Amino acid sequence: MSQPLRRTDVSDGKATADRLTDKEYARVAKLVSDFVGIKLPAAKRIMVEGRLRKRVRALGHERLKDYCAFLFDGGGLETEFVHLIDAVTTNKTDFFRESEHFSFLANEIVPQLMNLRRPGERALIKLWSAASSTGAEAYTIAMVMAELAARQRDLDFEVLGTDISTEVLGQAVLGIYPKEMMAPVPADICRRYVMQGHSVKHRDHVRIVPEIRRRVRFMRLNLVGDKYPLKRDMDVIFLRNVLIYFDKATQEAVTCRMIDHLRPGGFLVLGHSESVIGSGLKLRQWAPAIFQRA
Repeated sequence: MSQPLRRTDVSDGKATADRLTDKEYARVAKLVSDFVGIKLPAAKRIMVEGRLRKRVRALGHERLKDYCAFLFDGGGLETEFVHLIDAVTTNKTDFFRESEHFSFLANEIVPQLMNLRRPGERALIKLWSAASSTGAEAYTIAMVMAELAARQRDLDFEVLGTDISTEVLGQAVLGIYPKEMMAPVPADICRRYVMQGHSVKHRDHVRIVPEIRRRVRFMRLNLVGDKYPLKRDMDVIFLRNVLIYFDKATQEAVTCRMIDHLRPGGFLVLGHSESVIGSGLKLRQWAPAIFQRA
């Protein structure tokens, strides 16, 4: 999780006290809330200011007030909105995070989905990482599914990863990560699906093997949007650790849209801290934070 930045920013060797006014911060927070659904309470203010200072420098402005004037009064919102969202969204992700969900995927969900297919039919399982960030969750899903497919010739799969941030999606497509991020990945899986960097420049990084990268498609998607440009035929949707950033009404709306994109019998996987959100919906609960559409 990103840590709050210090109150001052160092630029040209001098400490500055460049801050957003209450009105400016309220405008930024409302913009992000209205279009993305993410709340930016006062406690996030120092973090937001620190991240926006990078955009101030990138655009050649002097201060945050100049950036806000450009954004709201100078016609800059059309070109800058994507960069603003990239700056203020938090992208916490890990491989095999809440690992019991992936065990359940392999041992319970996929066998259940296979049973729903007609005898002799090659099963294509479609899985969606709905808040994929830099891709760790989507690639974890693909690794688990590749292990299953290696043992079951009638099993095929494809993985979709979506996020609001274009910056993290770019990282996800590359599939390059600091070596220490592989710590949660089981050693045998790591050997099969992760390539070690050998050059001096890349020795502290690894890359997901091409066979797994080809199985995962990434695209930008705003979960708060009224419609998703996707077919309503997902077998498994991972919607983990993102609903906590939304208010209750937005949580319910997003979750309902997710359910609408599941096949009958498909599964919705929430984060453990979000399991109560799914308990009020017309879903069958299989395990903590794991639900099946009727």
